[in-house]
Amino acid sequence: MSADLHPVKEETFDTSSASNTDPKGFLRAVDTFKETEFGLYMARGADHPKFGYLESWLLPKLGLRANIFHFRPGVKEDQEFYFDVADIQADEAGTWRTRDLYVDLVSVTGQPVDVLDIDELAAATSAGLLSADEAERAIDATLAAVEGITRHDDDAMAWLASLGIELTWAEDVELHPVG
Repeated sequence: MSADLHPVKEETFDTSSASNTDPKGFLRAVDTFKETEFGLYMARGADHPKFGYLESWLLPKLGLRANIFHFRPGVKEDQEFYFDVADIQADEAGTWRTRDLYVDLVSVTGQPVDVLDIDELAAATSAGLLSADEAERAIDATLAAVEGITRHDDDAMAWLASLGIELTWAEDVELHPVG
């Protein structure tokens, strides 16, 4: 495995205990979970140096996790929505699991969507970290999202709304301290 290639990131969202186990194995308290017919919403604080709060929607039928990172003052990131391409599963007990498929999309309304980490997808597949089926799902989800967002005037939320997926986001959040 090359120095740049990381193992598949897996994450758990346990609605019964209001917790999120992040890809590094850290257990995080979740402020809000909301299940809908199309997915799961999560909102929680973050102790990351760049952002202090995270909102995510897991959208299993699309193979996407839609995120808003609430950045700290002074951090300049040109993104409105950050999409992880992922396999998403939920069980009867209210536990959701994601398996990141390496590709990411960065969306700013009115600007062309940026596709990131296709090289990582190829390297992970070549290294046997992803199966050919997983790589194909990643490519299909990426192409569908890029086409959908593009056809809706580079507006990710308009594309999702056209599919009957109305995402709601917090109007105000409190950033958690670093560390």
